[in-house]
Amino acid sequence: MSAKNTKESEISSSIDTAEFHTGDEQQPAGESDQSQAFNPETGEINWDCPCLGGMAHGTCGEEFKAAFSCFVYSEEEPKGMDCIDAFKAMQECFRAHPEEYASELEDDDEESEGSETQDEQETAKED
Repeated sequence: MSAKNTKESEISSSIDTAEFHTGDEQQPAGESDQSQAFNPETGEINWDCPCLGGMAHGTCGEEFKAAFSCFVYSEEEPKGMDCIDAFKAMQECFRAHPEEYASELEDDDEESEGSETQDEQETAKED
């Protein structure tokens, strides 16, 4: 697997496992619209939604907003595949600010370790 495919796989995995409420889910009775990041009726993203964990307002907030917006409005299959560059920019920003984004970097490191092992296995098979 090439480095590009590995990175796309990591980002795709991150997108697939994102715990953001984009408005596609059924909302329990009595729960306010503030609990969803995306309102499909208005097409607006609620950057203050607690489900976003304040990511829109941190040092890398603009990068996060670009990546999240891209994902929410993506019509590609699988969803978000046209957002890889935006997610890469967000990850680069996280790496530039490890004091603020340590937990996100730990998640990336765990995923990278699994991918490296898979790459090493594939390389060994080719030899």
